Amino acid sequence: MQRPSKIVCVGRNYAAHAAELNNPLPSEPLLFIKPPSSLAQLPDVTIPTASGSCHHELEIAVRVGETLRAVSPTAAAHAVDAATLALDLTLRDLQDKLKQQGHPWERAKAFDGACVLAPWVAVADLDAVQRSTFTLRRNGQLQQQGDGTQMLMPIAELLAHISHTFTLEAGDVVLTGTPAGVGPLLEGDKLELSWQLGNTEHHWQGQVKTHD
Repeated sequence: MQRPSKIVCVGRNYAAHAAELNNPLPSEPLLFIKPPSSLAQLPDVTIPTASGSCHHELEIAVRVGETLRAVSPTAAAHAVDAATLALDLTLRDLQDKLKQQGHPWERAKAFDGACVLAPWVAVADLDAVQRSTFTLRRNGQLQQQGDGTQMLMPIAELLAHISHTFTLEAGDVVLTGTPAGVGPLLEGDKLELSWQLGNTEHHWQGQVKTHD
């Protein structure tokens, strides 16, 4: 798996998810970064046991194929060379505690294995990715259902916005935000990820393991 220089994540890009966590809608994208060491590849989903509840957050991920620095949405759209689904794993209890203390919450988002990617799918049309739908089932039960058209800020605009703050280098990954339905993972949970991209439906599976 190609290692990006960074993974840029976007918080609260779906109104229903912000509402389920009692968070206000941001006036501009809420950005945070995961390091390359957080990357994992399906079917490996490994969560720590010592930091309380670990939540799943399924979302569309895109990969840029060239350097983006202060670009337009059109230029950003042309730079995307692949997309997939990602699990942004979040140590929710720890995140809530850190937020209450006014501390940064990277410990809850950037731990080893906190960014789980399905295999990359080459894309030539970012609009198709924007219109795609996706689901997460846990032990056969529907947990999350997303529709890219419901993002508060579309992908091309997100990438352009990010590029005015962080230079995106070839191979960098952007997670575009999660829809409602996030919840805790338990050891042994069986996960099914489905992604309807144009006329093609992709399916991937994973199983949750734990470590101290």
